Formats: sequence, C-alpha cells, structure tokens
Amino acid sequence: MPALYDEIGDGYAGARRTEPRIARVIWQALGQARSVLNVGAGTGSYEPPDRDVLAIEPSAVMRAQRPPGAAPCMAGRAEALPFADGSFDAAMAVLSDHHWSDPIAGLREMQRVARRVVVFQWDGQSKPEFWLTRDYLPEFGLLGRGHPTLTERAMAIGASMEPVHIPWDCVDGFFHAHWRRPHAYLEENVRRGTSVWATLGPQIEARAVSALQRDLESGAWLERNRELVRLEEAELGARLLVA
Repeated sequence: MPALYDEIGDGYAGARRTEPRIARVIWQALGQARSVLNVGAGTGSYEPPDRDVLAIEPSAVMRAQRPPGAAPCMAGRAEALPFADGSFDAAMAVLSDHHWSDPIAGLREMQRVARRVVVFQWDGQSKPEFWLTRDYLPEFGLLGRGHPTLTERAMAIGASMEPVHIPWDCVDGFFHAHWRRPHAYLEENVRRGTSVWATLGPQIEARAVSALQRDLESGAWLERNRELVRLEEAELGARLLVA
C-alpha cells in the first residue's frame, strides 16, 4: 500500500473528507472508547475529535497531508502493529483494509491491541451492483480477486456487519460517493481521489469516462438509472464491522 499511495496520494486531503452522517455511525460504534487507534489512517478523515486518537499510516505522502491539529501519526503497517496487547480502547479502519497485504492478519492485530474494533468498508459481494461498475467498469470485479471477502474478514474477528447508507450529497469523495451525481466522474480531480482508477489503468479509465459521457449526453444513463434520482440515500454495499 505505501508504494501505491506514495505515487497517487497527492491531493487526497482535498478529495477525501469526513462525511458527517457516516462519521456519526462510526463514532457511535466506538462506544465509550477514549483511546482510539486509526489504522491505515490516510489524511485523517473520520478521526473523532473528542477522543485520544493515535494514527498509523504507511505512506509518507499521505502522512504529509494531514492537517494542522490532526492526531499524531506514525509510520506503520496494520499487519504488525507496534503496540502491546490491549493498548487502546478501540481501533478503527476506514476504507483501508482492502489495501493491506493480509487483511485478516491486520484485523486480528487490531483486535489484539484494542478491546473494540470498528471497520467501515465495502462488501464486494453485495447486490445490487453499482451502475458505474456494472455498465462502465466491469473490470472492477477483478480487483478483489485473491483477497478474503468482507464476510470472511468479519468472521475472522467475530464482527457484526451492518449496512451503511450513502447520502446523495456525500462530501467524501470515495469511489461510490457520486452515485446520484454521475457527471462528477467526468472530472479528473474526482477520479484522482480514489485508488480504483489508477489501479485499473489509463486505458480502462479513458474508455469508461468516454462511454459515460456519451450516455449522459444521449440520456441513456438517465433512462437506465431513473429510479436513483429520486433517492436521498442508497444502499450500495457499504458496511460497518464491529467486534
């Protein structure tokens, strides 16, 4: 993961921000925890401001973008957390464990060093399929090949798994965020705010963006997705794991 984000991570602080409605769900799941370890912390989104937070992040580029006043952040990997057993009340990870070399090992490390584990992530096995991957990026399904499913990750640490709905005007620029704002995916800065496009490569990206632009101009996108424009929030496969 550090090599990927050291290459593509510039500008993440602007594209990836805390969505308050999702943050409330995550922070509520932390319960009464006072000390929190944020694993794969990136630029610091979703770190609760009213708790004692320590962040750990392998990418120097991402660490350098953390804003003034953010929680202290150290270099490190989820799979080998440099802390004694039970060092924290809770450990959290937000959209990061899919980048770990061994997600289950990382989650078990979180469980070792903290009494509570909270993870926000996408379930690649969920249905219905997101229109962007269904119609324009079928290669997206190959990205998780060889990695444990989210259900397998949850089972490994005995976690519950609950759906998290994504608001139509979500301010965090993760891959699914613009589900009701398809024109956003035509913008270069929006696409650079997530690792999916860089991982799939420029040829696939160019093809998908061109096809989406044609469908938006012709009305084909709206015809296929008319029911979405009436929704205030959508169930797209986001899940909260709590153990």
